[in-house]
Amino acid sequence: MISNSNLHFSIIKGIIDNGFAPNVDDLSIIFNVDKSEVLRGLNDLQEYHGVVLHPNGPKIWVIHPFSLAPTNFYIKSEKGEWWGNCAWCSLGVAALLKDDLKITTTIGAETKQIEINIINGEIQEKYYFIHFPIPMKNAWDNVIYTCSNMLVFESEEQIDEWTKKHNIPKGDIQSIENIWNFSKKWYGNHLNPEWTKWSIEEAKEMFRKFQLNHEIWSLEDSNERF
Repeated sequence: MISNSNLHFSIIKGIIDNGFAPNVDDLSIIFNVDKSEVLRGLNDLQEYHGVVLHPNGPKIWVIHPFSLAPTNFYIKSEKGEWWGNCAWCSLGVAALLKDDLKITTTIGAETKQIEINIINGEIQEKYYFIHFPIPMKNAWDNVIYTCSNMLVFESEEQIDEWTKKHNIPKGDIQSIENIWNFSKKWYGNHLNPEWTKWSIEEAKEMFRKFQLNHEIWSLEDSNERF
């Protein structure tokens, strides 16, 4: 029987093992069910905010922390190569892989290319910052846009210039090391057959734990999951 948890696990494991997501036919074989059951499961998982499907068909576009379309974040280890949706997601991929790896990206999605290396669980370039301009309470209004704006910078002054140049509001600025530690907790359970999404209350508690206190991280009380 397909559930949000085991479907999520099978997709994530397929991406880690193969570098791309299983399609409907693959999932039909994995679960030994008709393709109609897979389609129902994918739509249920999307409603649960566990996956993002292409708008014109049941093909996986995003399953956090992985993107199945090219992005500004490329992750490479001895196990394979993947795209992350954003700076936060790329660190989430690293948290799942638990391997030495390199993240290649550009400052502010512009021209300066940089590398972020994680070796023995430690970020080597701890001097970078991640900018979060989209309020978390609005993250799923357009999650592709939200992720595309979580970028790496070298300084707050650089972020000030970037936000003015592109007319994007200035949000929270966090050290890459803090978001790395946060990502290990946030994404650490994503490769688990019993995975469930964080509740709003669990998310708020994690934000507090990692001192994500800026108004960008504020969430309204709800029984929903983040």
